[in-house]
Amino acid sequence: MFQNKVIVITGGAGGIGKCIAEEFTKQGARVCVIDCIEGDHYVGDIADKATLEDFAGTVIQTYGRVDVLVNNAPPVFMGIEECSYEQFQRSMDIGVTAPFYLSKLFAPYFAEGASIINISSSRDRMSQPQSESYTAAKGGISALTHALAVSFAGKVRVNSISPGWIDTAYTVYKGPDALQQPAGRVGNPLDVAHMVLFLASDKAGFITGENICIDGGQTRLMIYHGDHGWTLQE
Repeated sequence: MFQNKVIVITGGAGGIGKCIAEEFTKQGARVCVIDCIEGDHYVGDIADKATLEDFAGTVIQTYGRVDVLVNNAPPVFMGIEECSYEQFQRSMDIGVTAPFYLSKLFAPYFAEGASIINISSSRDRMSQPQSESYTAAKGGISALTHALAVSFAGKVRVNSISPGWIDTAYTVYKGPDALQQPAGRVGNPLDVAHMVLFLASDKAGFITGENICIDGGQTRLMIYHGDHGWTLQE
C-alpha cells in the first residue's frame, strides 16, 4: 500500500514515532525521520527554523515529493510553577510551530492523495496539574489540524490523533491502571501506529479535519468519589 511512498516523521527515533516509522518501513515506504536523538537519520532540533528548512530541503532534493507528513515530536512537559517563558515558548515551537512550518515548506511538494497526520494527546481536552506547556501545545496542534484541513482542501487531507496513556515499553498493567480504561488495558505504540497508517491510506479518503482519540475510552469514563471503589486522596 505504501510501497515507495515518501513518509516524513518528526521525533521518529524513539517511542511512538519509532513504531510509526517501523510500520511504514514494513510496507515498503521510504521513511525520512528527523529527531534530536543521535542515529541513522537526520539529527536536528525542530524548534530551530533553519534546521526545519534544511531538513525539508534535504527531503525534497532526495525524493522530490512528500506523500505523508507525521508531526509526532513531543513538546516540553512542564507546569506553570516551574516553566519559564523560554521553556513554554520552546514547547510551542516544537509542538505547534514546527508542524505548521513543515506543512508550509512541503506544501508545493505534496503528492496527489497526500496526508498530514498530527499527533496530539488526550490532554487536548483534559489536564493534570503542572502540565501547561505540553497541554497547550497539544491543544494548539489539534486546532491547527482543522485549520490546515480547510486550507489544504482538495489537495492534502489533514487529521490528528490524540493518544491517551501509551506505554512505549509495552508493559502489561493489571488492576486499577488497566481498569480505569474501559478497554481494560493500557495502550501501546502500535495502537497509534495502526491508526496513522489507516489515516494515511486511501481507505480514509473521506476523512479530513478530524481528531481521533485513542485512549481506551478513558476520557469517556466518569469517576466520582466512592463510585466503583474509586476514592479521592486529599
